[in-house]
Amino acid sequence: MEAGTRVWSYESNGEDPWILSEIISRSSNSITLKHINSEGSSDTTESPKPFTRQLLTSSSNAEDSASEGAKYEGVELANAQLSSADIADGMDNDMISLPHLHEPAILHAVSERYFRGEIYTWTGPVLIAVNPFQRLPLYTREILENYRQEGFIRSQNLGVDSNAKPLGPHVYSIADRSYRQMMADERKSQSILISGESGAGKTETTKIVMLYLTTLGTPEDSAGGGGGPNVEVGVEEIHDSNEKLSIMERVLQSNPILEAFGNAKTLRNDNSSRFGKFIELGFNRAGILQGARVQTYLLEKVRIGFHASGERNYHIFYQLLRGATEEQHHKYCFHDGLTGGLELANYFHLTGQGGAPTLREFTDEEGLKYTLKSMRSMGWDEGKIDMVLSIVAGILHLGQVKFESKMSDGGQEIAQIADDKTVADAAKLLGVDVDKLTTALTVRIMVTRGDEIRIDLAPDKAQDARDALAKTVYGALFLWVVKEVNTCIMWENDKDIRSSAGVLDIFGFESFAVNSFEQLCINFTNEALQQQFNKFIFKLEQEEYERENISWAFISFPDNQDCLDTIQSRPKGILTMLDDECKLGQRGSDRNWAKRLNETYLPEKNQEVSENTRYSATKMQQAKGIFCVRHFAGNVAYTAETSFLEKNRDEIPLTAQTLFEEDSSDLIKEIYNVQVAASEDTSASAKSGAAKSKTVSQQFKAQLTSLIEMIETTDPHYIRCLKPNDAAKPKLMTRKRLTEQLRYGGVLEAVRVARMGYPVRMDHSGFFKRYRMLLPSISEDRLPWSAEDQDPQQLSEKLLDIVLEEGAKPSNYVNEDGSISRANQIRKAQRQPDAMVFPKEDVQLGKTKIFMRKGPHDKLESHRVFHQNASVTLIQSWMRMMQQNRRYLIMEDAALTIERWYRGCLGRARWWRLREAQAGQLLTNNFRMQINRRKYNKARSGTVLLQALYRGRNARKIIAATKIQSYYRMHVHSKAFRKLKSAIISLQCRVRRGIAKKVFDQVKREAKDMGKVKEHNEKLKAEMASLKAMLQAQAANDAGKEKYEKAIKEKQAEIDRLEARIAQLEAALAKEKENVLKLENDLASQKEGNRKLTSDLQYQKEKAAQTPMRRKQSSDGVKAEQLAEAMVIGATVSSEDLAQHHAEVARLEEELEEERKMSRAMRIQIKNLRSSMADKGVVDVTASTDYISDAVSEMSGSEMDTSDVPDPSDVEQVRSNLMFKTPEKDAIAKDAISTAIGQAQEDLRDLKSTVSDYFPMIKRGFLGDEPAEEEAEVVAVGWKHDVASRRDREQILRDEVRVFERKSKKFYSLLEEGIDVTLWQLNQSAEVSLDGPATEEFVVKSSSMSLKLHRRGELLVQTVLTFNSTGGYLSKALGRRRDKAAHEPLPLNDILEVKAGCEGYDHAQLPSSSSKKGKSSKMKSENMQSGLFLTIKATPTPMASSRSYFLRFKSRSARNDMLMGLRGILADLQVHEGISISLIQSPAAVQHARRMPGSTHKNAQNPFLNQRPDVRVPLADVHDLINKERESYDRLLLTMLQGNADLKEKEDELLSFRDQLHRCMLESAEKDRTQANDSKLIMQLSKKLETLLMENEDLRDNNDRLNQRLVQVECEKLEIMNGGRS
Repeated sequence: MEAGTRVWSYESNGEDPWILSEIISRSSNSITLKHINSEGSSDTTESPKPFTRQLLTSSSNAEDSASEGAKYEGVELANAQLSSADIADGMDNDMISLPHLHEPAILHAVSERYFRGEIYTWTGPVLIAVNPFQRLPLYTREILENYRQEGFIRSQNLGVDSNAKPLGPHVYSIADRSYRQMMADERKSQSILISGESGAGKTETTKIVMLYLTTLGTPEDSAGGGGGPNVEVGVEEIHDSNEKLSIMERVLQSNPILEAFGNAKTLRNDNSSRFGKFIELGFNRAGILQGARVQTYLLEKVRIGFHASGERNYHIFYQLLRGATEEQHHKYCFHDGLTGGLELANYFHLTGQGGAPTLREFTDEEGLKYTLKSMRSMGWDEGKIDMVLSIVAGILHLGQVKFESKMSDGGQEIAQIADDKTVADAAKLLGVDVDKLTTALTVRIMVTRGDEIRIDLAPDKAQDARDALAKTVYGALFLWVVKEVNTCIMWENDKDIRSSAGVLDIFGFESFAVNSFEQLCINFTNEALQQQFNKFIFKLEQEEYERENISWAFISFPDNQDCLDTIQSRPKGILTMLDDECKLGQRGSDRNWAKRLNETYLPEKNQEVSENTRYSATKMQQAKGIFCVRHFAGNVAYTAETSFLEKNRDEIPLTAQTLFEEDSSDLIKEIYNVQVAASEDTSASAKSGAAKSKTVSQQFKAQLTSLIEMIETTDPHYIRCLKPNDAAKPKLMTRKRLTEQLRYGGVLEAVRVARMGYPVRMDHSGFFKRYRMLLPSISEDRLPWSAEDQDPQQLSEKLLDIVLEEGAKPSNYVNEDGSISRANQIRKAQRQPDAMVFPKEDVQLGKTKIFMRKGPHDKLESHRVFHQNASVTLIQSWMRMMQQNRRYLIMEDAALTIERWYRGCLGRARWWRLREAQAGQLLTNNFRMQINRRKYNKARSGTVLLQALYRGRNARKIIAATKIQSYYRMHVHSKAFRKLKSAIISLQCRVRRGIAKKVFDQVKREAKDMGKVKEHNEKLKAEMASLKAMLQAQAANDAGKEKYEKAIKEKQAEIDRLEARIAQLEAALAKEKENVLKLENDLASQKEGNRKLTSDLQYQKEKAAQTPMRRKQSSDGVKAEQLAEAMVIGATVSSEDLAQHHAEVARLEEELEEERKMSRAMRIQIKNLRSSMADKGVVDVTASTDYISDAVSEMSGSEMDTSDVPDPSDVEQVRSNLMFKTPEKDAIAKDAISTAIGQAQEDLRDLKSTVSDYFPMIKRGFLGDEPAEEEAEVVAVGWKHDVASRRDREQILRDEVRVFERKSKKFYSLLEEGIDVTLWQLNQSAEVSLDGPATEEFVVKSSSMSLKLHRRGELLVQTVLTFNSTGGYLSKALGRRRDKAAHEPLPLNDILEVKAGCEGYDHAQLPSSSSKKGKSSKMKSENMQSGLFLTIKATPTPMASSRSYFLRFKSRSARNDMLMGLRGILADLQVHEGISISLIQSPAAVQHARRMPGSTHKNAQNPFLNQRPDVRVPLADVHDLINKERESYDRLLLTMLQGNADLKEKEDELLSFRDQLHRCMLESAEKDRTQANDSKLIMQLSKKLETLLMENEDLRDNNDRLNQRLVQVECEKLEIMNGGRS
């Protein structure tokens, strides 16, 4: 140990036993140290006071001193501080890997890990677990699965991922290790030994181990609720159903029952186990859990009668008192009104001694609920549960029995029951006779030589008998509960158990101010387990040395068998002598037993320590009946006069035996039999024939022997639980208490075993890296400085040889040329360390590690510190030089800066003076400029005003002249326009009259053609016959089905109506023939009238030619002769002819106006009909039945134009208006013409109304050429909009359908322009090779494409989808061609299906075309969004059995639009290429629809134009067909629309779920923080409560002392008075 070395110094006073210090100096027999903190600085602001430690000279011989090195009193070397990287790599997970392995090193490592939240640490095979006193996320389902998977991989020898971070120490790790070793080929049973003092977390650790083992031993298909993330599982998840629980659940459910009856609150722990238990889990050959078995040790029954302040009795009492219902209160005689305002738990004697505090973790009400559920899960019926609770309540009432004193006949004070009702309630609940219970409480029965002697007890003895009876009943009840639990969870057949894994939850080493029989048994158990532990550790050390080929013959084994012999050996063992004393009966006493012990172990006079040094007692202790036993953890003083004999006997009094055996309930008898069976001495009964009861020590030794034998036959695993502080607060550690627990737990004993051999262990590379600096003069060729690319073991061996070689030489710091380097000068000036001379056998080179004894390691470390100090001194000298140099440069720069600043001040002052002079000159110039500027502005404004007045006067003159001229020109042109307008109107009237005549002639010709009407009637008959045949065939197919009868009747009614219509048409045909004959007669008379009219008109024309009218020529150059010829045919000379001419013109104008009115009315009616039909739905007029198709396809376009046909209701008015207003001589002809026109108009209306009114040109899909009206897009979907009536809902649906159709129409133009996508093409080959199934190949990987629709013709079959490369940023910047074909086109008829998402392949695993890592990671992050992908599946090719195109869009809306639009195109392709969706489909319509939507056919003919004017279509048939087609199409549109809306809702719902998950995580974090704050507050309140309780206890002690003092004073007074009287 050299100066500057960090060490640990021991301080006996204070809370921290080991303090980090640094050596200041070293002398021959002592060292000087000072305290520092962990960072290396002094631990206080003031200078630390140095202190010295002396050299120990107690070495056995010189050889050991040389090997072990110098040892100083209370000083141990400190380990180097680990870096953050080393901590992250888990370098401190196992403390065996520490270079220095001793008590302060272990204490420091455990403390550092505890404050980092790492509560588990390995110490070789021992797992140290520190209770964190808070909830840590260490037991989640994910962590459990990680340890399970790692254990499975290691057990299968599959290896572990080298890049993965190794799992740290954990209780799961040791549980998994035990399970994997159990499932190895040897199938050897395992045992896990968990020990520690109260409050260290043994119970919780046991639960965690059982949870892990039962989880591994339970099949996944039958696993229950026990595999959750919490340790506390099973109870909350039990339902009240009769379902049978799994083995795993039943084993876990046994914990709440055992805790309720065997755990209690102490000052150190709220849930302290007051008994030891060994839980054995049985597994079959496959590793499946078959059952479990529980064995208990040494229940603390003394707690039934007494417990300290601040503590509680067993949990079941408080659970029953605080959690019972009103009915149970009445049943168990819990009368709240008799408590005097106290709580029941404080009222009862057995529960109120410590104040009945509540628990921090859970309430007693919840505890009773969990206990009852666990009992039901064990299969207990309600009757058995009620009987158990009755016994518990009976024990409580038994504790309430009070006694009064009375005088017996013999004058002795005896006990009498104070309240008979309390005894009656206790007897009723316990199920025993009340008189015998009274006898058991107040009478003691002794049997002497066959005679029974009854002794009445005094009140204080009666209280002891009451407490003894209560302890006996509760102890028997506890054994019965354990037996019932084992019955439920025990495996059925022992042959099924191949191996087992046991979990031992045993009490730790105890040493109190007053130690009694319980502490002796507990420490005896820990002594035996420590003996077994030492053997196990020594065996592991031997295995490691053999594994590394290290010599280990000199290692001795620390044996504590002498301590065990002192306690249990025959006939001089402590417990053996205690049993002998108990056999003496009334003659035996605690004082006599202690006296016999002292005589046996301390036979010599004034002897205080036995020969084996395990037993000791001073004279003062012998006088007080105290003896000490030196255990492995320290010396413990036991007080003999604490009822050792009574606790060891634990006999059932004869009165109690009579009470339990006679007149008791079945359950109390069963419980008593369990107690008797447990206390019987089977060996004695086999010899003498009569069973004798065993003492507690005999029972305990038998159980301990069985436990040790079982552990020796298994592979043990050790968990040492530590308690960081007594206040049960998180992040608080009392190092002194932790040191005591390390000693008591045997951890330091294991370290002592390891230190006997080679305590310092380092790997080869670490050894070479650490000690290569000891040889600075050795060249690189002889010994390299780096261990890279070389064998570390060979380098370490070579380093050790050179060190020993150089260490034997004297130190020489002078170079060959006589010079000394600066580093050597520093080394020479320092104090020289001891030479590196030690036996080479003290440093052993293993296969993977280097093992060193303490002496060589200390010498190496001292030389290392020596060289480090020299290097540090050299570095410091250079740093001081650099600091001085830096200081000089700073001062030089400061001087130069000051000089520059001064020169700058002088220059700025001169510059300021020059600036002031320049500013004065500038101000003078500006002032002069302002004066001259004002003069100029005044002159300029006067000149401008004069010019404006003059120019305004001239302008007004010009404007007035121009206005006059314009009015004159307007008058001239207006006059000429009026004349021209009058002439044009006259000309129009003449032309319209000629047109009317032509129409009249055409109507007459059509009325005579009756062949078409007859042909139409024949077609109707044929259609009726076909309908009859179809109905008959349908009726034959649907015979016997009642649901089709109604449809058949409707069809028959339709046929009857058609036959009636045919009869009407035949009657109308006969009538038309008569009208034609009449019209021919009228036409003959009309010709005669026309001839006369023509001669008159010819006469007027000739007369007008003789006297022409003169007209004045207009300004436009129109001649008067042309206007006169255009206005009239001929002119008359007389005024009568002129008036007749004007009348004829007026008649023609009136007739023209009437025609216009009828035309407008007809157009309005047709427009309204089309609008109403469009509102109801879009009609597909390309579909029709055969007879409508044949009839309508023959119509011509001219015959379908009936916009000028009047409404049928206005026929009479039309006839009256069409009468010519001519002279009387043409009245007959005019009447005939009017009649013919009316009849023809009526026939034309019958023929054309069906087609024009019911077959408008309605566009369907994409076939229409008229642009759709722009309407506002409807936001809400029709079936989800808030409506008040059905009509409103239909209107909203109609609007939504229109919007959807409009979007579908726009998709063609959008797709023709191009859509940017990212493309993957996957080709799968159907050929199956020998290596595996079909191969997959990505032809295109993550390519940016522009998807376009290309038309190669007018048919949809000729349309393809092209993929053009969009190019990158560089292509755009250089202006290269962007639309370059990058992939073969995809025809529409090759597309099989279009689906959303990435169908058939994981979108997150799509390959990337880029080789850059950053770009690939970005692409993978984009591929995580499945809502952006679209899949197109195409037909197979000769090279690929299937083709899949994966398209990724920039947004979800773009993907959805593409999905719906492309599906619409495929639907058009299917319908247009011959697939009939609706029932109406005509061949002409199909041929018309096969063209590309949006294109124009050159020779396209309207299929609704018919060349036959006499076709008549029944309106009812047209209505039915149109309605059916409209419903089919509307249903298709609504289904597609709803599918689109559902897709959007599902994706929105997924996003909302993600938001809810994020909010839930935030709320969970907030709850965790709130819970942590609440825990801190509870801890603070608990500490305050404990302080108050301790103060209360002190007050009680003071009060007791005062009372004792008063009694003594009174006694002294009485003695004085008696003395005075005498």
